[in-house]
This record gives sequence, C-alpha cells and structure tokens, in this order.
Amino acid sequence: MATKKEIKTAPDYSKYIRWFWILFTGGILSIILIFLLASWGAFGEMPDHTVLENPRTNLATEIISSDGQTLGKFYFNDNRTPVGYDELPKQLVDALIATEDARFHEHAGIDARGTLRAAFFLGKRGGASTISQQLAKQLFHRREKANIVEKLSQKLREWIIATRLERQYTKEEIIAQYFNIYDFGNNADGIRSAARIYFGKEPKELSLKESAMLVGMFKNSALYNPRPHRNPVGVKNRRNVVLAQMYKYEYINETLKDSLQKTELDLNYTPESHREGLATYFRGYLDGFMKDWIKKNPKPDGTNWNLYNDGLKIYTTIDSRMQKYAEDAVQQHMPRLQKEFFHQNTPKRNPTAPFLELTRGAIDTLMRRSMRQSERWRHMRYDLKKSEEEIKESFHKPIKMSVFEWKDGKASEVDTIMKPWDSMRYYKSFLRTGMMSMDPLTGHVKAWVGGMNYRHFQYDMVKQGKRQIGSTFKPFVYTAAIDQLHYSPCDEFPDTPYCIEKLKHGNMEEWCPRNSGGEDDYGGTRTLQNALANSVNTITARLIDKVGPQPVVDLARKLGIESDILPVPSIALGTPDISVYEMVGAYGTFANKGVYTKPVMVTTIEDKNGTILYQFKPETRDVLSEETAYVAVKLMEGVTKHGSGVRLRTKGADAYRADFREIVTGYPYEFTNPIAGKTGTTQNQSDGWFMGMVPNLVTGVWVGAEDRAAHFQSITYGQGAAMALPIWGVYMKSCYADETLNISQDEFEEPEDLSIVVDCSKMTKNDLIDDNLDDDIPEELDF
Repeated sequence: MATKKEIKTAPDYSKYIRWFWILFTGGILSIILIFLLASWGAFGEMPDHTVLENPRTNLATEIISSDGQTLGKFYFNDNRTPVGYDELPKQLVDALIATEDARFHEHAGIDARGTLRAAFFLGKRGGASTISQQLAKQLFHRREKANIVEKLSQKLREWIIATRLERQYTKEEIIAQYFNIYDFGNNADGIRSAARIYFGKEPKELSLKESAMLVGMFKNSALYNPRPHRNPVGVKNRRNVVLAQMYKYEYINETLKDSLQKTELDLNYTPESHREGLATYFRGYLDGFMKDWIKKNPKPDGTNWNLYNDGLKIYTTIDSRMQKYAEDAVQQHMPRLQKEFFHQNTPKRNPTAPFLELTRGAIDTLMRRSMRQSERWRHMRYDLKKSEEEIKESFHKPIKMSVFEWKDGKASEVDTIMKPWDSMRYYKSFLRTGMMSMDPLTGHVKAWVGGMNYRHFQYDMVKQGKRQIGSTFKPFVYTAAIDQLHYSPCDEFPDTPYCIEKLKHGNMEEWCPRNSGGEDDYGGTRTLQNALANSVNTITARLIDKVGPQPVVDLARKLGIESDILPVPSIALGTPDISVYEMVGAYGTFANKGVYTKPVMVTTIEDKNGTILYQFKPETRDVLSEETAYVAVKLMEGVTKHGSGVRLRTKGADAYRADFREIVTGYPYEFTNPIAGKTGTTQNQSDGWFMGMVPNLVTGVWVGAEDRAAHFQSITYGQGAAMALPIWGVYMKSCYADETLNISQDEFEEPEDLSIVVDCSKMTKNDLIDDNLDDDIPEELDF
C-alpha cells in the first residue's frame, strides 16, 4: 500500500486558464472599447454620416467649349475636376488594385491578412493600408503624425472611416473617389488633371503604360515626379513595378509586361495654369465675367459662389478646334511680321527705334507715362508703399528677368539681366494682335485671341483694347448712304479732290482728305463698289457729306458699337478707337441680313451637381432692311475680288514681290468662294485691320504696336492687307480644311424682290444716272 507521502496531486491550471480568458476577454473588450471611443471621437474628431456622404473637396471651375473640350479651369490650390468610374479605363483600375490592394474586392475596408502580416514583420514586407483606408486618409487625415501614439490613433480612425466608407459607397465609387482625390503634383489634382497635364488626354484615353505610370505615383508624387528635371528614372522604375504587379496578379501576360517595361515614359507635358494652354485671353475675360455674375447671383443661402472651389461648369461658345486654328494662325504670322519690323527698325536705320516721328523729349514723356501705368509701379507704390523716388530709381537698376522673344518662329522666353526701364522699351518694339471669330446668325463667339502670349502680354486686344479702325469704318458710311439715299454699288462718282467746308457738320476747319496714292491717285469716275474696294477717301468724304455724320454715328450705335464716336466728317476715314469685339458684332449684322445679334460667350453655368444656374438669352434687334444689308455685303465682296483684299484669291505674286515672300504668311490662299471684307490702315501705318465674312462666320483681325509711334515706315508692309489679312487667310484655310466645322462656301443669300442693282456688269448708261448724284457728275459718261 502506498504511503501518504507517495500520493501526488495533479497541478492546478485552472487559475491560469481563468487569467487567460480574463486577459483575452479583456483584450477583446479593450479593443472594442478603443474602437468605440475612437468612433465617438475620443481620439480626435470623426466625420459623421452627412460628411461621409458629401466629403469636402475643393473642385475647380471647369470651362467647357462648344465641342465638349475643357478649355481650362479656375482654381486656387486644387485643380480638380472629378470623373465617374465609367470614365476610368479598365487597365487603370486593374493597375491600382494590383499595386495597392490586391484583395480590394474581398474585404470590407480592412485587410485582416495584410494587417497581421504587417504587424508580424513590422511593415518590412509591405504595408496593410487598403484603398479604402488610403481614401479615408486623403479625405480626412492628409498629414501623417510624427508621434507614435498620435500615429496609432490616426491609423485607428482611418480603419473606422474605411469601414464606414465601405458601407456608404460601392467599390466602384471608392475607386473613383480615390483617383479623384489624389494630388499627382504639378497642379495635377485628381486623375483627370493628371491625364491632361502629363499626357494631354482624357482619363479614358490613357494607355496601359500611361496608366501604370500614374498609379506608380500614388507611392509618393513628390518623389516620383516624371518631369525631365525631377525624377523620370525613378518614375520609370516605379511604373515597371506596377507592370510587374499586374503580371503577378494575371492582369497582363509576361510578354506585354516585358515589352512595356523597356519603353520610355513618353510624356506630353501640358501644364494647366491661368497663363498657359488654349484660349488664355478668353479665360482672362471670362474671369471678370464670372466675378461680375457671382456678385449678382448669390447661392440660395445668401452666400457667394466661390469661383475657385465650388466646381462650377461654364459652357462657352468657343470651339476648341477653331480656337486652335486661330492661335496657330497668329503664331505663324506674327514672328515673320516681327522679323521684318525689327529689320526695318535697327538702331542704325532708326536711332529712336522702335519709335518714329518722335523727338527724344516726346519719347521720354511716353516712357515715363508707361512707367506710371505699369504693374511694377502699382505693386511698389500701393503694395510695398515705396516712395516715387525709390520706384523711379528701381526702374534704372539691372535685375534678373525672363523676357519674351520669337525664337525660330516660336514664342519663347530668355533669361537675362536688364533694367526695367529698358525692358519696357524692349516690349514696346513688339507688334501685338487681336482676333475674334463669330457666327453671325447666333452671335456665338467661336475664337478669341487677345494677343500673342498671355504670360508676357496680358492686355486683351479683343475687348479691352481699342484702336483706330481706319477704312474698316467705311462700310458704315456706305451703308448709311444706301439706306437713306438708295444708292447702288454701281452708282458712279467723280474721283477728284473733295473738301467739306469750315463749320459744316461740326467742322472747325475745312476738311480735305486725300487718297493714299497722292496727287496721281485721281481722275475719271469710280463706282461705289470700286471706291470701297480701293478705299478711295475722297468718295467716302462725298458720301458722309451727303448723309451727315450723325446718321452714321446712329447707325454704328445700332450695330452694337458703344465706343465714343464724335459726329464729325473725319470719322468716315476711321478715326474712332473701337475694339475688335465691337467691330465683329457690327459686321455680323451685314451677314445676318440686317439683324444685329449681340456676341455671346457663355451659354450655361451649372453647379457641381448639374443644376443650371444661368442660361443666356439672345439679344437681337433689326437694324437694316435685308436688302440694304445684302447690298452692303455685295459692296464688300468687291474688296476681295478686285480691291485691297484681292490677294486672298491670287497666286504667283511671291515670285516677284519681296513683301509677299516675307510677311504675307500662308500665301497663296486661292479662295474661290464668296468673301465679303474690308481692309483698314490708319495714319502712318500704326494699325492694320482686316474684317472678313462668309455667310456663317465673321472674323476680325487687328495688328499694331502698343504705341502708335511704333510702326512700319512704308504702307507696303504696314497696310492691313499685309499686317492683318494673312492671319485671316491662314485661319480660314484651316477652318475650311476641317470639314466637321461646316464653314460656308456658299453665296450670301439674295433677298426676294431686290430693287437695287448689285451686278455692275449688267448696268446701262441710264441706270448709272441718278437724281441723287452730285451735280458735278459729267453729263456724258464714258462706257
């Protein structure tokens, strides 16, 4: 029998088991409590369901062309325009899931396997953040905390927000939100901006390798910046990692992976800023239009719309194709014209270059006035509170700057050291331009080019700038005569010197205009059509003497011209300062059968949800009879048939004329369709104009320097047919080549029961004699 000492009792593990369950249950409850406390906001503010439904992101205002393209955006910090999941290409989504969250479709916001792996290996084998967690971080906790406790607290809140996002949104919506929220650098906020800035295309057009590059940038867009001077090698390596992940998860095969990994990035870097891109001058106008609209149209709650953050959509009349053709025409012509201008204004040929007919004292006065009007003066005087003497001294101290230049026929910048005073004079040597194109039937403005380069020449010469219009004003005089006196284009007038006496029509002195050809440019008679085609000043003077200046001014007002016009005879030759915008609107009345339609630039404004906030109402008025408008058009057709605009139809002149080879860009144009138009050249060749019309498009072009004293010395180079017409010709050739635009090549529609003869070839002697003609018309006309 065993003794009492030999009996052994089994160890009592119950207390260990009890403590295990206490600790396990306590741990679980602690974790639950921690999650509950975090969800209640104990560790920091948590978004409620309303915030999750409408997370606050700054959305840029988008400017949309009539053909559905994005012209640009208004934004302050975030250049973001969201896209839907259906606008994302499949390979882009596949690349994201393969690289960032392979089990995205299997979890509910937190990847348990990934979290355990990350915890066990302390993150050395990859992180555990799901796409939902990364979205939560982007939406609510963009900056990662440095303190370990705060970092854990932030991670905890991201987990909770991620699960809530998964309950609130579909997987597709989460993917789209993540692409839309990420900052890809270089003002590329969101996938749409990234696709446009890095590759010049919409997201749905991205190729596989382009998609892989953008997904690779999710790692760290500041580090993986693909621009040539930043880190293109690192970005390429990171792109290849994404392609490898896609192969790993069987989204692509090995052959495709290997071939794409050998390719370059092939960026098409297209920066988006207020000073770059398409239609910059139009966007500058639109900025002012929108700010004025916002002042007058508050939100329903009484607050103002934010142009830069509220995600408005502005639908415009600009056609992106026509806008590009217009800008291309300017970029082709202006460097050639400028080269010849510099050639004729070297210091040796012109010691006061770029100015002519000015004394040194007058030049100094002009420069001082420009100094006081400059942005530099305004900034130093009113922002920095500098004294006038300090500011004046600063204009004569050399500083580093980037200045504009035409290099190899293209706009570029050059870094230099120059005195601000010298830079002002340098910029005054450049010829500027303004151009607008409009559908006369609807008033829709199709193209708007306010200058050559918005970064360096920000003054808009379409609507903001006004210049003397020269002979482009003459059609208004002729139209008033046709309307009041029922003249025909075929009526003849003597081509002789003509004076309007002192004190008549407000004249303080006798007014005797001369023809541009001098004393030899007289003799015989001319039809009105011939006189307008060749810009005969004396016959225009006869017409305004018969009609009177005030009716001409009244007509110009009805045609939409709001600029000041004095009712004096000299306006007949184009002395008023008028904008391109006004002139195009006025000429549109002729093409639109006598009906003035106010130019329209904005058709609709919507909020980010598509609610219409503004819709334009066309403004029209009857100004001329259909017959009068048609006769005026036929008069202007003569300009391009046998007048100052005939170079639009000819060919071969470049073989024997240097000016055609040097500055008539795009020649020969060889247009054969009906074109009504008018050239304009002001005194001393300071301004060159061309207004051109076909039945469904009216386009006006102005060219000149900032100051009238800077101009060509000869009319050969300084006339409107040389300075402005080539831009119109190049632009219209491009428009006609693009058949999708449907620019008319038809005849202008003739009104029924036309009572005025417009075909001078069919006129008889008796038809030409009219009771309204001057008494000094010869009794016998030489046919």
